[in-house]
Amino acid sequence: MPLQTTEEKQMSESILTGILLAIAGGAMDAHSYLFRGEVFSNAQTGNVLLFGVHIATGDIPSALRHLWPILAFIAGILVADRIRYSGHMSKLHWRQVSLAVEVALLILVSLMSNALDPIANAMLSLACGIQVESFRKVQKRAAATTMLIGNLRSFTAAMDSYVRTRSAESIEHMVIYSSLIISFVIGAILESLLLSLIGRYAVLLCAVLLSIVFFILYRKPEPTSVAEL
Repeated sequence: MPLQTTEEKQMSESILTGILLAIAGGAMDAHSYLFRGEVFSNAQTGNVLLFGVHIATGDIPSALRHLWPILAFIAGILVADRIRYSGHMSKLHWRQVSLAVEVALLILVSLMSNALDPIANAMLSLACGIQVESFRKVQKRAAATTMLIGNLRSFTAAMDSYVRTRSAESIEHMVIYSSLIISFVIGAILESLLLSLIGRYAVLLCAVLLSIVFFILYRKPEPTSVAEL
């Protein structure tokens, strides 16, 4: 018989946190692509592809425009790990420190004109790298809030599993991953609309969302009943 145990529900892995982060992730990608010269802040696969294409055509300036975000994204992952393993430097949880750094970067980006697009894109990718490394699970399941391919794969696998097994667990997986996918798209839509209204300041939407997550992490973990074999 399954044994009932009690585990703490980490607020950093809650579905609400995941949704807010995914909206911010979609908005950041939309901002860099639509407003900062068609460069991706999150989708590094696209940047790598375009870097290679421009190298092949000999367009070095365009190639470099896509290279800096790739390097900044890598740096963001390293920064997040350094924050995590640097010890208890403050009373904040390390993920809150990561969020604070992200918010600071986004505020700086909102102050940059298009003349500084290369720097702005690098800073956006730095923030995305920090986020993807700091928040890697939703409801204890591996997930990403700054890109879609992994979530699309997981959603499709869960859908196929449900067709075969009709299991409640498969439905739960489908809800989680579809929520993240839809939220990412919503973020892109909102940012696109805001760009037409307030231009570069539209990126502050992401700062607001991440600030909300910052305060959500102050909430105490909630007990949840988990069935284990």
